Amino acid sequence: MALSQERKNELIATFKTHDTDTGSPEVQVAILTEQINTLNEHLRTHKKDHHSRRGLLKMVGSRRNLLTYLRNKDVARYRDLVDKLGLRR
Repeated sequence: MALSQERKNELIATFKTHDTDTGSPEVQVAILTEQINTLNEHLRTHKKDHHSRRGLLKMVGSRRNLLTYLRNKDVARYRDLVDKLGLRR
């Protein structure tokens, strides 16, 4: 269920804000979103996997906190990220 290193590098390359960026809120939210989507697919087939469900809820909370931070810091970056990731329809 973990992301492959290649996929993680693709996400970092897509969402980085400067050349050596690996930990900006945009990158962290993109990686968390990918993990959340993967875990959602897993939980659709394994409905009774409550341990993974707890991990999913922790990831969703973490992503929510990062998005709140980004919204408070810079609304334009927040809106751009939400549009790119397809969140908040």
